[in-house]
Order: sequence, then C-alpha cells, then structure tokens
Amino acid sequence: MTDKNCVFCKIVAGEIPSQKVYEDDKMLVFRDIEPKAKVHLLAVAKDHFKLLSEMDGERAELLKYMLCKIPEIAAENGCGNGYRLVINQGEDAGQTVFHLHIHILGGEILPW
Repeated sequence: MTDKNCVFCKIVAGEIPSQKVYEDDKMLVFRDIEPKAKVHLLAVAKDHFKLLSEMDGERAELLKYMLCKIPEIAAENGCGNGYRLVINQGEDAGQTVFHLHIHILGGEILPW
C-alpha cells in the first residue's frame, strides 16, 4: 500500500532521489538530508502505514524483519561501535513524515 502524497512513498517509488544505502523488497534505507549525527540513516518500510498503533500481524512481521536487518546495515555504514534507533510517533514526538520509519544514528559518541 502506498500514499500518493507521502514523501517517503515517493522516495521508495524513485520519484524523489535519495542516497540509498540498502534496498530490498520490504524496506529502503537512505541517508537523512538533515543529519543529527555523523551517520544518520532512515529505514523506511515499503508498506505505507503511519504509526505503530496501526500495526497488525503482517506489519509486525515487517517491523521485525527491519529490526533484524538494521544491525548489518548500521555496521556497514560506520556504526560498528554502536548506534541509536529512534521511532517518533506523532507530532508531539517530532514525527514530521507520517510513514513508519526508523532513524539509525551513530558513527560517533552520541549525547544522551
């Protein structure tokens, strides 16, 4: 499922360019255009859904898949000494694109 007005759906479809670091049939990982750390990647589910509260069994399996792939992707992109994962949920949490995505931050010692 896609949303024609969603910027991440447009990136997944190749309508908006991105600096891809990984892609398969379930997810896309690309560099954030406004990095908050030396390494700042976004792991985006190809299936459009906005919030964890919209998750069903199939989407839970997709999220599990993404979480299992992230350690390898993070290590290959300069986060071998550790990284932080962030999933913002809703406006109050700072979510600006309402398509489930996981921020992967690392490549340096991160402030708490």
